[in-house]
Amino acid sequence: MARLFTVEEDAFRLTVRTFLDDKLPADLRERMLSGERPTREDKVTWSRLLHERGWGGYTWPAEHGGPGFSPIQRYIFEDEAWQAGAPEVVPFGLKMVAPVIMKFGSDAQKKRFLPRIASLEDYWCQGYSEPGSGSDLASLKTRAVRDGDDYLVTGQKIWTTEAHDADWIFCLVRTASDGRKQDGISFLLIDMKTPGITVRPIITFDGAHEVNEVWFDNVRVPVANRIGEEGQGWTCAKYLLEKERLNFGGMGFCKREVARLKRLAQTNGKSRLDNPLFAARVAALEMRIAAADLTNLRFLRAEERGDAVGLPAPYLKILSSHLQQDVLELQVRLLGRSALPVRAADLSNTPLALDSELANVAPTYCNYRKTTIYAGSNEIQRNIAAKSLLG
Repeated sequence: MARLFTVEEDAFRLTVRTFLDDKLPADLRERMLSGERPTREDKVTWSRLLHERGWGGYTWPAEHGGPGFSPIQRYIFEDEAWQAGAPEVVPFGLKMVAPVIMKFGSDAQKKRFLPRIASLEDYWCQGYSEPGSGSDLASLKTRAVRDGDDYLVTGQKIWTTEAHDADWIFCLVRTASDGRKQDGISFLLIDMKTPGITVRPIITFDGAHEVNEVWFDNVRVPVANRIGEEGQGWTCAKYLLEKERLNFGGMGFCKREVARLKRLAQTNGKSRLDNPLFAARVAALEMRIAAADLTNLRFLRAEERGDAVGLPAPYLKILSSHLQQDVLELQVRLLGRSALPVRAADLSNTPLALDSELANVAPTYCNYRKTTIYAGSNEIQRNIAAKSLLG
């Protein structure tokens, strides 16, 4: 059988595992493996540890301060980190706005922003979606009017993940209304402490404060914070979305949650895996994860060779989002009402789970219903694929 990884790549995997064993705090590892959500402090702590190791910008080329990992090394790092219980690295700065700054930003912008992104001194969020402008993002209405060396920004963004924690937001704004609607969009970097910005929480169905609406009332933004030329925002946005959708390629999260599923199946010295039907469903998930993993590796090997393989981003986004949902759904089916995070009593007066690992299951399942919607819904991804393949 052909090897999936070279000797050098296996050695790198061992290096990553050793680093995780030595540096990932035990309490953080335990909380992540039990299904808790990482706090802002957790993410900052982990990012600073990576930065100390020289891996803060682990997805970046060496010329921009990253370690220059190959595509396979990036995959190995993320796969091992997920399974070890590391919190996800905040993607908005590292994997989204940073590549845009690298490709379209000025030298001064690269020098100013990239080091602070790598060390997570600046915590970023993404200002794309608006009420009425989600999948049809080009219809956005947040307006930026030139006023000397500044823009005055007025409008609203919605579903803004972690805006309440963020120091900066990268925004698509409308700077012109003539011609094609895509041509009037620009890409701005905005300090969240600027007067005129209001962040209002949106509490989601799982009871969490993760997303927000962000209001801009004549917010003054220096023209120097525009990435690229005026009207080039749509080009930047498409480039960023391609990077965002590629984040779905790793199966580390699914592997971690399948391992958790198997652990939850062990109760009172017995295993639900002894049930052939349940065992078959777990095996089916593991086979789908393995197939998606191999598909991802095929894309990454092609990237290393410089080959064009076509459509990895929408394809991987569809595969990964459904897998995440299906793994979490089986956890809920396994636990039934024990997965509910409420203190209540059933007819036999037995309290339901609270403040335990079980209580994380149903909220996580509810939260991950979003994966087939954000970063462009899966319907949009299928349309992209169909248009590219069929014309």
